[in-house]
Amino acid sequence: RISSRLFPLGGKQQKGLSSRELARHREAAAGIESRTEPWEGDEQTGDKKKILEKLMDQDEEEPEAEPVDESSVKKMILTFEKRSYKNQELRIKFPDNPEKFMESELDLNDIIQEMHVIATMPDLYHLLVELNAVHSLLGLLTHVAIAVVDLLQELTDIDTLHESEEGAEVLIDALLEGQVVALLVQNMERLDEQVKEESDGIYNTLAIIENMAEFRPGLCAEAAQQGLMQWLLKRIKAKMPFDANKLYCSEILAILLQNNDNTRELLGEMDGIDVLLQQLSVFKRHNPNTAEEQEMMENLFDALCSCLMLASNRDRFLKGEGLQLMNLMLREKKMSRTSALKVLDHAMIGPEGLDNCHKFVDILGLRTIFPLFMKTPKKMKKTGVPEKEHEEHVCSIIASMLRNLKSQQRTRLLNKFTENDCEKVDRLMELHFKYLEAVQQADKRIEGEKHEMVQRGEILDDSMEDEFYLRRLDAGLFVLQLICYIMVEISNSGISQLQQRVHQILNLRGGSVKVVRHIMREYAESLGDGKTEEFKEAERKRIVDLAENF
Repeated sequence: RISSRLFPLGGKQQKGLSSRELARHREAAAGIESRTEPWEGDEQTGDKKKILEKLMDQDEEEPEAEPVDESSVKKMILTFEKRSYKNQELRIKFPDNPEKFMESELDLNDIIQEMHVIATMPDLYHLLVELNAVHSLLGLLTHVAIAVVDLLQELTDIDTLHESEEGAEVLIDALLEGQVVALLVQNMERLDEQVKEESDGIYNTLAIIENMAEFRPGLCAEAAQQGLMQWLLKRIKAKMPFDANKLYCSEILAILLQNNDNTRELLGEMDGIDVLLQQLSVFKRHNPNTAEEQEMMENLFDALCSCLMLASNRDRFLKGEGLQLMNLMLREKKMSRTSALKVLDHAMIGPEGLDNCHKFVDILGLRTIFPLFMKTPKKMKKTGVPEKEHEEHVCSIIASMLRNLKSQQRTRLLNKFTENDCEKVDRLMELHFKYLEAVQQADKRIEGEKHEMVQRGEILDDSMEDEFYLRRLDAGLFVLQLICYIMVEISNSGISQLQQRVHQILNLRGGSVKVVRHIMREYAESLGDGKTEEFKEAERKRIVDLAENF
């Protein structure tokens, strides 16, 4: 167990290490170095070698382990139950005299270590449940916590769970029934991260939660309710140097919020939006120091975008001055800029984005967003952000403002399109033809594939058609829809100069009003889910009317 104690990752995960795991390795390696520094001079080097050799020898000398099968696992679990019971008895008998139960605790620890072998046999997990071992293990979290956490982390390893779905289901059910998340959170509250082993314990606890959430995404809401959300927010805002545990917390938080309105609401009620904004404000003027810290920043941005899917959190974001922070990030031109743009898109989209759209104009956001519309920054390309993603977010923000802004703020937005001899309209039309060509090429490929499928006698069902539509959106249709929406909105704004310029360039470059109308009708047909039917109907009619008058 020595190597796996230092590197608590197990053999399986070594390949393709994530930056979080690399951070753990670095910390572990630093720990080893600091522990080995006093060995100076040849003599000690010799000593060190001897000790290492001795440890290696011990490994080799160990007798052949008996084969692991159902009966040996049963025997192991029964031994564990006996030792657990004995330890409990002695603890009750001598509560103030640890020496009396220390030996029984060491015995208990040994058998827990031996039980790691069960993690290689997920089809025998049912024995852990039938012989009540899961219940006993959870009960031991108060006094042999680290050993239990290590074992649970190995038992719930996601690759192992997928080896035997049946065994995995039984184990996860039993853990959830025993309120595993609440107990793990209470245990983390007790651990002191200044102690290396306890810090590892927290890391492994988060791994257990991640494994279970990946195997059964439905447990996220329940886990968040059982104190996990509160603990994560507290740990993320703790004034401690950045480390692998903080990175892992940001990752678990993003997982909990994925596609889950219950956890998003919970985070909002716990002032989590403010916590996220405070943590992100660090990256307003400074880039992350390492790849790991950059990954944490992205996780926190993802968490924020997730939260903004919920209308009540849009309001919290507005009151917490989230718009001002994102606007500053766009101006500062640091690494955070790309993600800040994505957050603004999430904050302003749809009817729920109305207040944020107005506030964005009030804080002079138009001065920030239009330069990004006119020219995709070179830095973006360097950091590996696709041009399309940048242009999609910018066009989406402008489309949201055209949809939501009223009176004076709307006038300010439309005036942007007329200034400098309508340069914004020229750029809009340049983007229109760029994405139109990309979509036409994708359509050609898809038509070819459909033709081949029909020749082979395959049936083009709805799911196939949906697949093709998603591929078209991905190829650039979604951005093209946003661009056409902006074109028809400004053409219907009553400012004749804008309408003339759009049509002039369209005719000049051999474009067609018909094509734009067709794209808008298709857009209206596919309006997003999650809205009421009345809203969808009204919005469809509005878009089709805009297209007809184009």
